[in-house]
Amino acid sequence: MHEMSIAQGILDIVLKTAAEHNAVKISCIKLLIGQMTQVEPESLKFGFAALAANTIADGAVVDITIIPLVGKCNSCGQQFTVERYSFLCPLCHSANILVVSGRELAVDYLEVE
Repeated sequence: MHEMSIAQGILDIVLKTAAEHNAVKISCIKLLIGQMTQVEPESLKFGFAALAANTIADGAVVDITIIPLVGKCNSCGQQFTVERYSFLCPLCHSANILVVSGRELAVDYLEVE
């Protein structure tokens, strides 16, 4: 379950950021998670809640936005949503594809007191 190690990394980031801004409570954490990361949101939330117990992030809402997997064909320029990990351009059928989005794993923002 790689979600626990991801949750630990997120907790480290939010606690450090909160300390830098003299926050006493973290109420919400907004995450951007790309579809290609294959992170299970509920497992990540569960792991985060367990790790955040007895910290200033205890009870924080973890709000996750899943970013779709989007490719751009380097041959014809077509941008498209990648379905079932088929990295072929739907227009010209080229496999020369650049991943535009879907690999993100980032803390977008925090709401703190």
